[in-house]
Amino acid sequence: MEKFIVSARKYRPQTFDTVVGQEHITTTLKNAIRNNQLAHAFLFCGPRGVGKTTCARILAKTINCENQTADGEACNTCHSCTSFNDGASMNIHELDAASNNSVEDIRSLVEQVRFAPQAGKYKVYIIDEVHMLSSSAFNAFLKTLEEPPPYAIFILATTEKHKILPTILSRCQIFDFKRITTNDTVGHLQAICEKEAVKADTAALQVIAQKSEGCMRDALSIMDKIVSFTGGELNYNNTLEHLNILDADYYFKLLDAMQTQDLAGAMLLFDQINRKGFEGDLVINGFAEFIRNLLVCKDDKASVLLDVVESFREKYVARAKEISTSFLISALNILNETELNYKAARNKRLHVELALIRLCYLSQALDISGEGSKKKRLDSVKPVAFRQVKQISPATTRDTQPARVPVQTVPASTHTAPASKPTPTQQAEKLIIQTETKKPAAAATGSKLSALDKIRNQYKGNGLPGQSVVNQPLEATSLREAWNGYITILKNNRNPAAQPFELAELRIQDENSFNVVTSNNIEQKFIEQERNNLFAFLQEKLSNKLLQFVVLIEENNAPREKIELPLSSKEQFQKLVEQYPLIKDLREKLQMDLDY
Repeated sequence: MEKFIVSARKYRPQTFDTVVGQEHITTTLKNAIRNNQLAHAFLFCGPRGVGKTTCARILAKTINCENQTADGEACNTCHSCTSFNDGASMNIHELDAASNNSVEDIRSLVEQVRFAPQAGKYKVYIIDEVHMLSSSAFNAFLKTLEEPPPYAIFILATTEKHKILPTILSRCQIFDFKRITTNDTVGHLQAICEKEAVKADTAALQVIAQKSEGCMRDALSIMDKIVSFTGGELNYNNTLEHLNILDADYYFKLLDAMQTQDLAGAMLLFDQINRKGFEGDLVINGFAEFIRNLLVCKDDKASVLLDVVESFREKYVARAKEISTSFLISALNILNETELNYKAARNKRLHVELALIRLCYLSQALDISGEGSKKKRLDSVKPVAFRQVKQISPATTRDTQPARVPVQTVPASTHTAPASKPTPTQQAEKLIIQTETKKPAAAATGSKLSALDKIRNQYKGNGLPGQSVVNQPLEATSLREAWNGYITILKNNRNPAAQPFELAELRIQDENSFNVVTSNNIEQKFIEQERNNLFAFLQEKLSNKLLQFVVLIEENNAPREKIELPLSSKEQFQKLVEQYPLIKDLREKLQMDLDY
């Protein structure tokens, strides 16, 4: 009985041309070999199962080949190539850094590097999973990696480049491997199936390629399992059954039930899916991916992102044209929320059924919200009613009231043409409000004062009938007296802002405003903290309701008048000792500690 070898090992590429999906890597390596421009250290990075170790072995075999081809490939017939294929080559050393990651392992490797190859040109050292080396092992490897012998070549392979020290990265030529595309994976699987005489459907191979997520080794392992499960036949149904994947037909049926608001049909379909052994989170995740594919099909530019079985592609595109984008986006939000909260739900099935209920009535909810918003927008569109007013003379005195201006409102229905944008003069005319000049007229008509008229009368009389306020212009003497009065209030309240107020300089700008000049921002902040109280105090003292002031900072280098500050406890004791020296002797004899 012949020993079985898994496809990942049996069909491992032996030349650069047979490597799948890494043409940017293989072409560079072949050119370097052909032009004799090999680096002394390589670093192969990328996801698992994409050909890093395979390319490292092919490179090691090719550079020692005795009869290289014109395009930089190994001949596979010479003594060096055959010994390599049989695993008996003495010029190639592989080290698994995951299990040999200590300093001693690296030191033994460095000791081997000193010996020149017995046959061939190069000794190649392949270190797999190099990110597993310890920091001490990396440091022990640095010098040898930087200046190896001319016959030594190091090939490092890793899936996590970010874990490698920058000093190692700077000494290597870095090659980044990419994930293998679905089409490349399907083509490679079809070639293997033909060699093995396995009957395989293209749809089944596409499902395997999608499940492997760009990893060729995983794809080959999955294919081997399904072939063993089905007895040498790969079809779409048994592939879905073996991989525990829900068929896309179920998602199309669920979507039909949601579009027709058939809640009973959706619930029965989910029960049928649940009886087949599919958990609720798998159903929600698969349906979210299904909705995503439909959303991608809405735009021809994004249709290249559609990664589904070819037999369903046209069905996806046709169905996407029948469904609105708003429904797809809203459904994605519901499914995403359901998946996030799935683990926290006690009743998993009820949690999924609630999501199905929301999705079944999603179209109706969108229609209602769309009609409501449309109606709201239509109701809000109304013609603007302008009032025609007569211009009045702006020459009015402070004590006289403007005469009443008759205002006539034009009905909205008379405007047939859209109104143009009003000019500033027209905007000002709209703000003119009728004012009353004669009380008997108001009594005769029985009209009431508007709210604005009440505010005006209250302002004129300061809230008291029969009184009027006349704003007094600012004077330096009265301003200084009022300012000093506020300083007195601050001192009585022991407010530290009293000193900045005393140091501030007052400068009158006009009859209603003045500047408060300070020398630094600390004094400015103290004055700004008292702005509200100071503002009310000065308005009342100076009889000027239009009073305004600004606090400015102006550096002054002139010496200021010294202000006598209270002595601290320590200064008081020192001054007392100067007057009465015996106090110091008494403290020393009694060994008293002073708490300043």
